[in-house]
Amino acid sequence: MFLTRVLRAAANGPKPNITGFDMKAFRAAGGQPRYDPWERAEAWRYTGEFSRWNRYKNSLPGLGTASVAFAAYCAYEHFFLQDEHHGDEHHAEKEH
Repeated sequence: MFLTRVLRAAANGPKPNITGFDMKAFRAAGGQPRYDPWERAEAWRYTGEFSRWNRYKNSLPGLGTASVAFAAYCAYEHFFLQDEHHGDEHHAEKEH
């Protein structure tokens, strides 16, 4: 075992940073800026009719109505329309 590892383990302190990179400062810089000059100008995008829920809800306005109409048509076709089997007799005559 290396002597430096033994000394670091005995010191019970944080590991020395040999690169000089401060991870705490990096995380703090990546968060919300202290002052955003565009904050008031951009606030309308996330409130009222432009909120995320309203944009999602209004993106496909006729999808619900169309889905119900399509399901009703499929049920009507399945239960009320007869499949006529066109050409069954024709195929029976020409057995290959």
